[in-house]
Amino acid sequence: MSQTRIAVIVGSLRKDSYNQKLALALAHLAPSDFTFEHLRIDDLPLYKQDDDGNQASSVKRLKTEIAAAQGLLFVTPEYNRSIPGLMKNAIDHASRPYGQSAWAGKPAAVVGISVGATGTAMAQQHLRNVLSYLDVPTMGSPEIFLQFKEGFFDDRGHIGNEGTKKFLQGWMDKYVAWIKRHSAA
Repeated sequence: MSQTRIAVIVGSLRKDSYNQKLALALAHLAPSDFTFEHLRIDDLPLYKQDDDGNQASSVKRLKTEIAAAQGLLFVTPEYNRSIPGLMKNAIDHASRPYGQSAWAGKPAAVVGISVGATGTAMAQQHLRNVLSYLDVPTMGSPEIFLQFKEGFFDDRGHIGNEGTKKFLQGWMDKYVAWIKRHSAA
């Protein structure tokens, strides 16, 4: 059975990041033929167009990892009602130089978790706008706007609440179908 590789882009570097935990917990809900590879984005230089002709080795690595994936999973916190600069920097690097975007045509989904009552709704909407411009077919629903509360993750890093786990399993099932449908095209 061949593996479906998913490139995971998490916009948080915090040591105890809820979004890092969410990305890992979601991978536990996926079928065994799906592999989730967390891409490193913290070593990228700040994007500037002057470097398009001579991209840093970390940028080339990122673009190669994206190209090797059949799908994308963006897991974003919400900073000031938008996506973190870290994530935007990675998106900009991998989309350049113009006409050589690693993102184009890769099916994706956007999720996130926050302590706020609306989860990461605004950040996800901003990210969807960016991905739309980059020709990234992004799963529309179900959307995941999770609010972190104590006990959300169990001591193994899995989803702690059965109702939430059931909801996220349903989301994962639709995500898997979304990736398979778009990567077969």
